[in-house]
Amino acid sequence: MSATIEIPERSGTAFRLSHGETLTVIDPRGRQVADLLAFNAEDIDEVISSGRTLDYAETIFLTTGHLLYSNRSRPMLEIVADTVGRHDFLLTPCSYDTFHHFYPDMPPHRGCFGNLAAALEPYGVAPDRIPVAFNCFMNVPVDATTGKLSVLPPISKAGDHIVFRAAMDLVIGLTACSAPASNGGSFKPIHYRIDSAR
Repeated sequence: MSATIEIPERSGTAFRLSHGETLTVIDPRGRQVADLLAFNAEDIDEVISSGRTLDYAETIFLTTGHLLYSNRSRPMLEIVADTVGRHDFLLTPCSYDTFHHFYPDMPPHRGCFGNLAAALEPYGVAPDRIPVAFNCFMNVPVDATTGKLSVLPPISKAGDHIVFRAAMDLVIGLTACSAPASNGGSFKPIHYRIDSAR
């Protein structure tokens, strides 16, 4: 098993994930969201797609056994283990604009969008290429009658995790989310681990 790496609170990182390798995203303290992006390492125009994934899965509750698809309808990641079972693939990464909209009385923060843009820049990913992220551990219930979205604290507990297997060579962006409502009002680190293909 490889070493576990920490993403400090309200920050992000990017790295390569090879075909067949697994990425384990861990919530070490509980109730902390991690925004995840994936790009084809050989062609960054191919990127993770909320629309394609939710369409093919026919559910917004993605968990073990589901595939995360690209904008070209190709599998990018498979969820192979999940101790939480509640994640979000509807809402865009938080940003300066998010803070101005939802938290006008708080100091603005560049959020996951800014952290992802900075981390992915060395891989040739410009800010306008950043799509909706797969928000690990984010709890976004939808009212079945009105369609209204709510952002509630994650149900993840300390040590909970989700494991993805890469279906192609990828560039991954990953954050420890910066939005207060998404994380139960506090900011905590995220851990991750990459393990070799079996």
